[in-house]
Amino acid sequence: MERKNITLIGMPGSGKSTVGVLLAKTLGYRFLDADLLIQQREGALLQDILDQRGVEGFLDVEEAVIRDLDCTGTVIAPGGSAVCREEAARHLKDLGLVVYLHVPLEELERRIRNITTRGIAMEPGQTLADVYAVREPLYRKYADLTVDVTGGNTLEQTVAAVVARLG
Repeated sequence: MERKNITLIGMPGSGKSTVGVLLAKTLGYRFLDADLLIQQREGALLQDILDQRGVEGFLDVEEAVIRDLDCTGTVIAPGGSAVCREEAARHLKDLGLVVYLHVPLEELERRIRNITTRGIAMEPGQTLADVYAVREPLYRKYADLTVDVTGGNTLEQTVAAVVARLG
């Protein structure tokens, strides 16, 4: 039987990659980090791509990489900006179940210390709150399931919450 994929979406710092690796191990799936694919394809770090091409240029690259994804039985962790382009978000939905790891803004602000060098697709002058305000409705729009992740959750508790929601 062909297994579908599970894509974890959410803000930078929501734990998509770390939760994704453990979720893949728990389910016996492969793990794919789309940000790493972008870096491999472009031969540059995310922040360098953003610095050289700007946010729109970065989103073009990210969308192309996501639209090229063709896999099964994989936990996919795209960048937080994957939902900013409708074609990319729709392709992720076509690939399987989309799970939104929802982290409150205050918790994200505690988690993210390297906002200017982390490779986050945000315009100069934008704050994390600005990005959150734009993306949060998009995450909810494209998600099949939402899992609330709070500061007190361990990684294992978050993975268990996702598995429980998968049924």
